[in-house]
Amino acid sequence: MIADIEESWKGVLKNEFEKDYFIKLTEFIKNEYATKIIYPPQSQIFSAFDYTSFHDVKVVIIGQDPYHGEGQANGLSFSVANYVKIPPSLRNIYKELKTDLGIEESVSGNLESWAKQGILLLNATLTVEASNAGSHQKKGWEEFTDTVIKLLSEEKQNIVFILWGSYAQKKGAKIDRTKHLVIETAHPSPLGAYRGFWESKPFSKTNEYLKSKNIQEINWKI
Repeated sequence: MIADIEESWKGVLKNEFEKDYFIKLTEFIKNEYATKIIYPPQSQIFSAFDYTSFHDVKVVIIGQDPYHGEGQANGLSFSVANYVKIPPSLRNIYKELKTDLGIEESVSGNLESWAKQGILLLNATLTVEASNAGSHQKKGWEEFTDTVIKLLSEEKQNIVFILWGSYAQKKGAKIDRTKHLVIETAHPSPLGAYRGFWESKPFSKTNEYLKSKNIQEINWKI
């Protein structure tokens, strides 16, 4: 399962791949793909890492699970494959992007262009069974992605961590805020956006921070 992960991540996560929990997770995932419909496609499990090397990470946006509908998930948090209807949370992200930076809402929900600029679009759980939300939670993925966040916090500096909603905020609770910027707001879901997501301006705040550290700003246009 780890054969196709980007080389810089393979290096920093080498010890993780050898731990008992990850070996068990690998066997579980292999069996799931062999016997059920699982998303994203197996080749895209580690897309977030493949698009954004460890050395290039500027921003981390933490999601929870991949989308579990047919053809949606592409391995990047909040992102969907090309030509797929834009989900409600991503639609709200686009609306806030327009309010914040005046960027018109895209007709595409594919966030690969963000990932290629150093935005790690990281889901806490990297796989899911079709039409069965949360089905691969508590199988080992959360421990793996906790380690990813810990390594980024400890070994790098001046990263912007965007934590939308209570789940992401708990996931990022141990980020070293003396070294990084942490932006925390309500989740962009229609159920929670009114609690503080609207007009939170995460995109301009991110670019202002990156600019202050002499780091290339993000072009947020899709």
